[in-house]
Amino acid sequence: MRKLIAAINMTLDGFCDHTAIIPDEEMHQHYADLLNNASTILYGRITYQLMEYWQTVVKSPTGIKAIDEFAVTMDKIPKIVFSNTLKSVEWESAKLATQGLKEEVLELKQQAGKDILVGSPSLIVAMTQLGLIDEYQLCVHPVIAGGGLPLFKNINDKIILKLVKTKTFDSGAVILYYEPTRR
Repeated sequence: MRKLIAAINMTLDGFCDHTAIIPDEEMHQHYADLLNNASTILYGRITYQLMEYWQTVVKSPTGIKAIDEFAVTMDKIPKIVFSNTLKSVEWESAKLATQGLKEEVLELKQQAGKDILVGSPSLIVAMTQLGLIDEYQLCVHPVIAGGGLPLFKNINDKIILKLVKTKTFDSGAVILYYEPTRR
């Protein structure tokens, strides 16, 4: 069975805000490697539209190897977008979900292939509530944002996680790898 991994960047005070963090080449290389070890990434509409930025980098590379490689990797990975408002998606490697979240994810997990990633805060919350996530990769950046979108908004039940490893970046960011204990 394929593993569903929730991978997201957040500030030290628990907010998901891509404008607050400072990704460097090492960080972009890490996420390019993560994408290369997955066969699908799941997005909600807002994060999907944010990630469309990487198409512009593919068309006009920055000249920074890790960023340009990340853009190419992001461009090619298949994406499934969960949206109640989008009627179509322009990105060639993207498609709209045709089933409900639980049904779509359970079907994907049964298929052969590499890991499935989820990178939208709203989907991470919804999948946490459904008990679908096999691993959390929370990249905590050494930034206090002071406000923003909290990652685990609307989680009302206690969920026990087990720390399985960590990865530290030169920037001071740390990825905490957790698995649910499934109690």
